[in-house]
Amino acid sequence: MSDPIIFENDDGIVTLTINRPETRNPISDPDMIEAMLEALDRIDRDLSIRAAILTGTGTSFSSGGNLRTMGEQGGINDPLPAQTRRNYKFGIQRLPLAFEALEVPIIAAVNGPAIGAGCDLACMCDLRIAAERAVFAESFVKVGIVPGDGGAWLLPRVVGFSKACEMALTGDPINAAEALACGLVSKVVPDDELLAEARKLAMRIAANPPHAVRMTKRLLREGRSATLDHLLELSAAMQALAHATADHKEAVAALLGKRPPSFTGH
Repeated sequence: MSDPIIFENDDGIVTLTINRPETRNPISDPDMIEAMLEALDRIDRDLSIRAAILTGTGTSFSSGGNLRTMGEQGGINDPLPAQTRRNYKFGIQRLPLAFEALEVPIIAAVNGPAIGAGCDLACMCDLRIAAERAVFAESFVKVGIVPGDGGAWLLPRVVGFSKACEMALTGDPINAAEALACGLVSKVVPDDELLAEARKLAMRIAANPPHAVRMTKRLLREGRSATLDHLLELSAAMQALAHATADHKEAVAALLGKRPPSFTGH
């Protein structure tokens, strides 16, 4: 069987491609979860990686949970409910925690349907752009379950509480234009231009000093749940680190010298 995740590093911009097109790229199987976690850890550890893109093989972004295997022997839905709880905790629920910990900005390039946990996967990313054919559905209720992967935390922070309620309680899909209108994505592009547009966005991020980018992302993530005084304290500490970098000095020198900066990650 082919690798669950295709990992491609092109000059400091990594593209992760979910590689199960025959089943529309589900993410709930153990091998897929482990491959995703390994890829995120690899990205985070390498300072030469400035930005990442997540997309799917074929015409789907991700179908979310693999309904064919969830109830099989050894699947996530165990006959013993207490074991099912553990399967979620030590399985798919590791993904939102890993995305939350990731300091490299990651862009979801949603190339097709993002359904259930696939919709939540897009919400785990920092930025989202969609192909015109993309469809989003928080559709757990349609199969009689709840968002077990953190969707009830993720989706309201992206689209707001009311829209999240509409999506999660009806389970109805929305198209790319509707996703743009509610802020689920920031841009919709023709299908064949999606990865090129995602890379352009990644390059705009990668042009900045890597330490400053990573710390800025961390502050933005922390700011969603931190109190103001906590975030100010954290901001002051990170600002002290940023001021001490050679890239900060280079940025100021380039600005004053009216020349393009050259950042090294130091």
